[in-house]
Amino acid sequence: MAFVSAGLFKHPTRCFRSTSFIGVGLLGTSTYCHYYKINRVSFPNSITSSYYCCATLSSTMEEVKPAFDADEATVLVNRLRKTFNSGKTKSYEWRISQLESISKMVDEKEKEIIKALHEDLSKPELEAYLSEILMVKTSCMLALKELKQWMMPKKAETSLATYPSSAEIVSEPLGVVLVISTWNFPFSLSLDPVIGAIAAGNAVVLKPSEIAPATSSLLSRLIGEYMDQSAVIVVEGAVAETSALLEQKWDKIFFTGGARVGRIVMAAAAKNLTPVILELGGKCPAIVDSNVNLQIASRRIVAGKWVCNNGQACIGVDYIITTKEFAPKLIEALVSVVEEIFGKDPMESKERSRIINSFHFSRLIKLLDEDKVSEKIVFGGQRDGSQLQIAPTILLDVPEDSLIMQEEIFGPLLPIMTVERLEDSFAMINRKSKPLAAYLFSDDEQMKREFVQNVYAGGMAINDTILQVTVPTLPFGGVGESGMGSYHGKFSFDAFSHKKAVLYRSFAGESPTRYPPYTPGKQKQIKALLSGNIFKIILALLGWFKD
Repeated sequence: MAFVSAGLFKHPTRCFRSTSFIGVGLLGTSTYCHYYKINRVSFPNSITSSYYCCATLSSTMEEVKPAFDADEATVLVNRLRKTFNSGKTKSYEWRISQLESISKMVDEKEKEIIKALHEDLSKPELEAYLSEILMVKTSCMLALKELKQWMMPKKAETSLATYPSSAEIVSEPLGVVLVISTWNFPFSLSLDPVIGAIAAGNAVVLKPSEIAPATSSLLSRLIGEYMDQSAVIVVEGAVAETSALLEQKWDKIFFTGGARVGRIVMAAAAKNLTPVILELGGKCPAIVDSNVNLQIASRRIVAGKWVCNNGQACIGVDYIITTKEFAPKLIEALVSVVEEIFGKDPMESKERSRIINSFHFSRLIKLLDEDKVSEKIVFGGQRDGSQLQIAPTILLDVPEDSLIMQEEIFGPLLPIMTVERLEDSFAMINRKSKPLAAYLFSDDEQMKREFVQNVYAGGMAINDTILQVTVPTLPFGGVGESGMGSYHGKFSFDAFSHKKAVLYRSFAGESPTRYPPYTPGKQKQIKALLSGNIFKIILALLGWFKD
């Protein structure tokens, strides 16, 4: 087995033995050339990326065609477009039947889902249920309950210029959409956008992450078993398959992942003027005031950092800012909660997910072992590469220009930065790219208002972490480097719908004022009608303005 790069780039089409790429794997090193037969997945040469997947090389180095190439992708999209154009997916009955199928699938296959998540990430059973299965169930139930209301045209006011008339906004499906998912919550972050796309009446292709192969394989099998295969398809694979999909014309692309690959997806979409939703990430800060209930605040921070997929969450707490005076008390409280939840030796705990793979383990160790960073560890720091585990680690006042403060950590490392005045934390946050989430722990109402007004982020929570994403009436999405577009609840339905403006008029109320020639009297009448002045409008309607 070897970990090889899965960056999204246009790949070569032939294989030559003289061209090679060295892939450093979990168990050793292998040499690759352009295309080899790799468990239904093909990889191009010379790609460096932080997105890695497992592959078994064929013993023969023959030239082979990828299992899923651009031609096959074109056939697939055309087939789905034929289904969409038939009107099948637009009906309320079809949408409900597919949503019910997802709900049934999750109920009947819960144990298999939990098993796959454990294979990919060693997710504890309850964490897997709460963060993956329950999230999908909740989204499905809400869509089933509200779909009829969501689909109803919404009345819109009209102006005097169109009198007599009526207007409405009609939500219509976009067409054939692509959902590219990620590995950290490989089940819920795959199906949540798919639920929105189906609710809106689209045909869907789901590309799950190859970095979570057990969940990807399970999704492919279960969706094939439970869903309408003429309209909802799963394509497994890595770079070749994703590249083939991105070459196609879609009506929308929904991508969850990192900013680097997000740029590649957006560039590919731009060729066809395809709109995109990018759910990315960033360095999510948590400001902690000294006036908080320290025990509760510490538990909620630990929940938003280490309990949530061992720090591998785009909305997890990336770093903390507090005052120099309060930092020792906060560290003591955090350590106490970590030991309460994970035990005196957190490395032995079964309540934490593991790091996804050896590449990300090495990446985190590099952040931790950087000069002037490792000496700042005040708690934790233990690591075990064979188990892909790093203990919950707290660092105090690392250099702001260090890698750990420049990159999204996406792991169990938690820097705490100190300031003289808590208000100074706003400037520290805003010097960085806009994060997907920002958190504040404070009982000061003025501080809360200033935080909301002055800190830029995709979303916020005051006196808690991560729970904002569980509220279906709140949109979930980023801004700037953390993404564009949003979903969850009705926002998911809207994300995959076009809001079509419709104006209805009868043949009554015809006015000659509308048409040339525009005599001086007509011009005065038109200006009066459009002035917004009720007195002038009445005079115009009474025919006061004459040539």
